[in-house]
Amino acid sequence: MKLADRIIVVTGAASGIGEALAHRFQAEGAKLIVCADRDADGAERVATAVGGISIPTDVSKEEDIQRLIETVEGEHGPIDLFCSNAGIGIAGGAEVSNKGWQDIWDINVMAHVWAARHLIPKMVERGGGYLLNTASAAGLLSQIGSAPYAVTKHAAVGLAEWLALTHRDDGIKVSVLCPQAVRTAMTAGNEDGVASIDGMMEPPEVAEACVRTIEEESFLVLPHPEVLEYMRNKTGDYDRWIGGMRKLNRSYRG
Repeated sequence: MKLADRIIVVTGAASGIGEALAHRFQAEGAKLIVCADRDADGAERVATAVGGISIPTDVSKEEDIQRLIETVEGEHGPIDLFCSNAGIGIAGGAEVSNKGWQDIWDINVMAHVWAARHLIPKMVERGGGYLLNTASAAGLLSQIGSAPYAVTKHAAVGLAEWLALTHRDDGIKVSVLCPQAVRTAMTAGNEDGVASIDGMMEPPEVAEACVRTIEEESFLVLPHPEVLEYMRNKTGDYDRWIGGMRKLNRSYRG
C-alpha cells in the first residue's frame, strides 16, 4: 500500500511510536493524518506539526473509538489506514489486581477489537483497507517481569492473525508491529531492562520499518531483526527456549 493521498488514523499519537508514525506518514504525502490520544494537548501538538487534525480519544472506551471512526469517516472521508497503536505496560504476575489486568486488557487488546468491530464493516463494504496494530516482541516471545504485558501482547498478535486470515479476501490488509525496546515513555527509567537486550531503538526507526512493511503488505513488522531468530528457536525446541528464558529471568530478576 502506498501512503500518498491516504487518510490515516493513529492512536497513541501524542508521543513515542505514534508521534513518529505521524511524522513519517506526512513525509509519505498522506492526505490527512488524524492524531488520536487521551493526551489532548499532545495530540494537538503533533497534529499541528504534521498538518493534520487531532481528536481526543481514550482507547480504553469503545464509545471513544467508535466516535473517532465515525467522526473521521463522516467529516473527512473513508479511513485508508488505521494504526491502533496505543498501549500500556504493567509489572508483576498473577498477583496484579483485577483492575490492573482489566486496564491493560482493555487498552492492549480490546482497543484493537473495538477498532476492528467498527471499521472493518465499512472497509469490507468499500472493498478494502489497512490495519496496523501495535503489539510487541513480547507477543511473539514473552516478557520477563510482566505477565499482564506478555499475555495481552500475545492476544494482540492472535487477534491480528485472525483478522488477517479472515478478511484478506475482503481486501483488508493487516500488519502487526512487534518491536523490542523502543525509547518511549514506557521504557523511560528502564533503559537497561530485558527488552533492550538487543539495543534501544528510536521511534523514527520503528516508523520507518512500519512504512516499509505496509508498502510490502507483509504481516509482521520486526524492527529488531533478531526477533525472527528467537521465534525460530522457540518453535524449533520449545523446552530449550523456555530454559533459556528461565536463565534470562534469573539474570534480570535476581
